Order: sequence, then structure tokens, then C-alpha cells
Amino acid sequence: MACGFHSIVSKMKFHLLLIGVAIFLGSLPGSEAGVTEEQMWSAGKLMRDVCLPKYPKVSKEVADNIRNGNIPNSKDSNCYINCILEMMQAIKKGKFQLEPTLKQMDIMLPDNYKDEYRKGINLCKDSTVGLKNAPNCDPAHALLSCLKNNIKVFVFP
Repeated sequence: MACGFHSIVSKMKFHLLLIGVAIFLGSLPGSEAGVTEEQMWSAGKLMRDVCLPKYPKVSKEVADNIRNGNIPNSKDSNCYINCILEMMQAIKKGKFQLEPTLKQMDIMLPDNYKDEYRKGINLCKDSTVGLKNAPNCDPAHALLSCLKNNIKVFVFP
């Protein structure tokens, strides 16, 4: 049992390291070009692999439905979404982070997604205003729902 736990912790640390490296490399001068779709989905899988175990009531099927744009409004699914959005630096303590979101978008999305996402992000920048994060992670649900409704090609891990 202890070996399994240590293996999970080691994998999570490795995934966080990979995400950190991706964020660092993306912030280097001259690295504004977007990633491929395969790289985008790989980064998303890493985030999902970190957040999904934190919310055991969110099944893989529910997470797949969220990825496909069917966003339930429950505490567990909202807090799972919040975890992903925090890793993306899109939300912090229930508050939408416009500049970090735009920066991450430039790093983590293929170029052909960026114009549409930039428009959607700007349309949704006030979607978390007035919402309390505790106890149900409502701002995360509001932000993701807004993005889904305002971006034609919705992408979420």
C-alpha cells in the first residue's frame, strides 16, 4: 500500500514538474508561438491527472462530459473545474485572472484557437464578479459555462 501511495505522489510531482517546465519554456522570449493540438491535449491530461484524484465523486465519465461541454453544477464538479482553472492560472481564490489567462492562452493553445479564445475570454472576464468561491466553487462553474457559451471550439481537459 505504501509503495502505491509513493508511486502516485511521485507521478503527481513529475506531472507538476512537466507543467512547470511547459509554463517556463512558454515564458521565454521568442516562444509566443502556440503548441500543436497533441501538445495541448497532453498538457490538459496532466492537469486532469492531478485534479481528478482530488475529487473522487467526479468520475472519469463526468470529467469526459465536462470536456465535451456538458458542465454539471455540483460542488464536486465545480471544485474539479476550479482545480483545472487554477492550474491554468485562469482563476485564483474564485477571481478570474485576465492577464495570466491571456498569457497561458498564448502558451497552451494552438495558434488557430487564439483569436476565438481571446474574444471569449474578454466576453467572460466579469463572469465571476460577485460570486463566492466557498463552499461550492461557483465562480469556476460560471467562468467555464461562459467560455463554453462564447467560444465556438470549446476545449477543456
